[in-house]
Amino acid sequence: MRHKSSGSRLLHTVVAVAFIGVWALSLIGAPPTDADMLVPFPHPKGYVCHRTISPITIDGTITNAEWGSVPWTDPFVDIEGDKQPKPRFQTRVKMLWDDEALYVAAELEEPHVWATLKEHDSIIFYDNDFELFLDPDGDNHLYAELEVNAHNTTWDLLLPKPYKDLAKAVNAWEISGLKTAIKVHGTLNDPRDKDTGWSIEVRWPWAGLKELATVAMPPKDGDQWRINFSRVEWDIDIVDGKYQKVPKKPEYNWVWSQQGVIDMHRPERWGYLQFSTGKTGKAEFRPDAEWDTRDLLHRTYYAQRAYKKANGRYATAMSDLGLKDKIAAQLTLDACRTAFEASVSLPTENGAKPKRMAISQDSKLVKE
Repeated sequence: MRHKSSGSRLLHTVVAVAFIGVWALSLIGAPPTDADMLVPFPHPKGYVCHRTISPITIDGTITNAEWGSVPWTDPFVDIEGDKQPKPRFQTRVKMLWDDEALYVAAELEEPHVWATLKEHDSIIFYDNDFELFLDPDGDNHLYAELEVNAHNTTWDLLLPKPYKDLAKAVNAWEISGLKTAIKVHGTLNDPRDKDTGWSIEVRWPWAGLKELATVAMPPKDGDQWRINFSRVEWDIDIVDGKYQKVPKKPEYNWVWSQQGVIDMHRPERWGYLQFSTGKTGKAEFRPDAEWDTRDLLHRTYYAQRAYKKANGRYATAMSDLGLKDKIAAQLTLDACRTAFEASVSLPTENGAKPKRMAISQDSKLVKE
């Protein structure tokens, strides 16, 4: 893990991290309640990421020679899903991988491309931006976030755990070997014409991910990671020949796989990235056979948080939590006043040693 060391950068880090602590409250309004998270959540979207045999040039231009046969994701939707209107501008993504890195290409439709922030690790979502969230082992802890604006200014963050679990982001963390590039299809910061949008290419080396998880890097054929993408979009006016955000209007949050609530820092609801060594278009996405179990454990976590808030302690019986799922009866709950673990035994084949999946009071999900 590399850290920035200059005095000015340290000051910026302190200011940024202090801001992050209130970001979920100030930028997007009141955070979702635990009660918002108790309804069964549908399986997130999945994407099959194929291995490339050709080098990818990171220049912001999504060429047919490099990306032509690679499928796009579905267009982005509102972060709350069907609760809100569809985004007025299209956003979509392509992905590839090789022995060295994960490659991401994004295309953002935008009639007025603008950006103001030029210092690395600025709070990029003050501008319109593109964001990538990645949790390789899917344990809900130790995940990464990357934000980029149309100046190609980046902000990379390491999250030991989600903000809701009282985490502090490691703003000093740097993604080893990261490369990003932007291509503006029009003119940046010029209101006199109409643009068509901007595109992004990202090269995220495995070396910059190994500290996040114990999973294989490079990945193996069929491996699945948790990933999501977000686009922050602000309403703007043109004032004295310059772009200006409309005062007192909240941002739009457009994402690949909907979160159901206005909070990207719920990794349990991110999409699935499935790696393939086969020919493009030949491998199909394989839904997570354990999705219902994962979802139940996370909903148990939220139910326990709500119960503790109301009663000053965690529940010791599932009947106290009100979860009516058919598989809830299979869940084992161990709790005291200040901690709990909920677990489910997983089916095994051919007499293999029993496995289980468990979640604790800090939302970490483990499979053993």
